[in-house]
Amino acid sequence: MDLLRFATAGSVDDGKSTLIGRLLYDSKSIFEDQLSAVEESSRRRGDAVVNLALLTDGLRAEREQGITIDVAYRYFATPKRKFIIADTPGHIQYTRNMVTGASTADLAIILVDARKGIIEQTKRHSFVSNLLKIRHLVLAVNKMDLVDYSEEVFNRIVQDFHDFASRLDDIAEITAIPLSALNGDNVVEKSTSMDWFKGPSLLYHLETVYTGGTENHVDARFPVQWIIRPQSNEHHDFRGYAGRVAGGVFKPGDAVTVLPSGFSTKISKIHLPGGQEIGEAFAPQSVVMTLDDEIDISRGDMLVKANNPPRTGQDVEAMVCWFSQRPMEVRGKYLLRHTTRETKAIVQDLRYQVDIETLHKKEGASTLGMNDIGRIALRAAVPLFHDDYRRNRLTGSFVLVDPGSHETVAAGMIV
Repeated sequence: MDLLRFATAGSVDDGKSTLIGRLLYDSKSIFEDQLSAVEESSRRRGDAVVNLALLTDGLRAEREQGITIDVAYRYFATPKRKFIIADTPGHIQYTRNMVTGASTADLAIILVDARKGIIEQTKRHSFVSNLLKIRHLVLAVNKMDLVDYSEEVFNRIVQDFHDFASRLDDIAEITAIPLSALNGDNVVEKSTSMDWFKGPSLLYHLETVYTGGTENHVDARFPVQWIIRPQSNEHHDFRGYAGRVAGGVFKPGDAVTVLPSGFSTKISKIHLPGGQEIGEAFAPQSVVMTLDDEIDISRGDMLVKANNPPRTGQDVEAMVCWFSQRPMEVRGKYLLRHTTRETKAIVQDLRYQVDIETLHKKEGASTLGMNDIGRIALRAAVPLFHDDYRRNRLTGSFVLVDPGSHETVAAGMIV
């Protein structure tokens, strides 16, 4: 079975955690002891019904306030597909957590409260999903039971969202589904209260949607993470290069170039972590490669094929989401972690800040605060081997780290 990674997004109290709980409950993907614990917690809290949101909201502060703060990952499977869910928070101050949770998703479920319609957080999370190159969106209009399952209300919200989404780029598909997570309408089973809706239930759509995958199997990229030198009697002369394939396909006998040295050689053998020899390696496999020639290679170097090398340079332009309470400093110095390479970097310029409400570019901004998004120019101390984020998520992304506190202050996507 294939795997679908998806994230929930939307404003606070739109029902993201309840939806995930209902999805797990109605698809019979939770154990009896888990359900018993949730029922007991619901009774202690004085809830009128079993609070399925407690299946994902595990932090004490989350349960006390009835909100999601940190990203919660849940795993389940149906006979058709396996799923990894990232339940992300809705509050503005936790936008950075939403970025983290959605960064590996193939699809995003944008929840909207049917009573409120499209609000700023809906636009913020839709924009962030688009920034992260999530090309498949589900507009889940929740709490339809509180608007008497009105088709008119649903159609108005769908039209408003399409008007906004028309300003986003590279969206492959938007599927709108009216539902009630609390009552289970259109979550796993089709709703009898909304017979006017002829589309699929949420689970059926998740089982059948074709996302095409996010891995790049064209551009060969292998960032070296570690050098394997057992120096044992059995493997006295073994020298292997371990890492995760970031793109393309590698086979024994392929000619490769080592960056940054530029030396060329051929792949001798490819091994899985357990030692098994394989005939090819592709993203996102973790493997060990041996080469025909003895070349000086260390962590942070990259094996590529000469026919389509990555861009190489110290200067990059990137969209960043700022994570830290300490604002970004133009001319500020940070540690930049990109693939397996870590280097010093300086923010040369803030090109613009994005107004999430209007998607307008605010040029002339002097800094980025926590949860702000903008475009910056960076200069690294050593050359980076990179691609556009839209072409390769692994070689097109990085994080910035404060060199003093070692706090991760930003996530970046190279443009």
